[in-house]
Amino acid sequence: MALNLPNTLTLFRIFLVPLLVVVLLAPPWALAKVQDAFGLVGLVAWLKQWREVVAVAIFLVAASTDWLDGYVARRRNQITDLGKLLDPIADKLLTVSAFIALVEMELAPAWMIVLIVGREIAVSGMRSIAAAKGLVIAASNWGKVKTASQVVAITLLILTHTIERWFRFGNVGRIALWAVLLLSLYSMAQYFISFSKQVDLGRAS
Repeated sequence: MALNLPNTLTLFRIFLVPLLVVVLLAPPWALAKVQDAFGLVGLVAWLKQWREVVAVAIFLVAASTDWLDGYVARRRNQITDLGKLLDPIADKLLTVSAFIALVEMELAPAWMIVLIVGREIAVSGMRSIAAAKGLVIAASNWGKVKTASQVVAITLLILTHTIERWFRFGNVGRIALWAVLLLSLYSMAQYFISFSKQVDLGRAS
């Protein structure tokens, strides 16, 4: 089956995930090997200097396709089962990979990321159980706000050293991460309430 444009955008988002992780986490010795093997002295030096900016650019391009693929699918009436399957997978891969990379970089506390990622797994599990019963748990407004806050927090955390260097306010990313955590827990509670009500109605029917 040929891919339509929305699904292609979703796959592009998935493709950008490993690229983002490599840019964020490639150690100096690996960059030195690339430099020696391919003679890319200027490119490697540029990447070392602008690594945070490049990573943010990749992340924001990937995050923008989350909105774009849905918009195009609705506009062109190209909503497919493949798209419904791939889109949430791509979303989770992007945010979870970015958060784990930030823990590795010691820019985000591991315990906060565990709670945030755990929330994503729990909500996905509830949705899967509801779907098996023929029910749909719609995305809440708070869930959408949570998603937007994740994009902001990840961007600010990646730019921690740049923000600290230029504006002397490097902890703004941590503040944004606290907002993500609180929104994640609150929206999870909403999903749980909705899940409980719908599952009960499904059993009654």
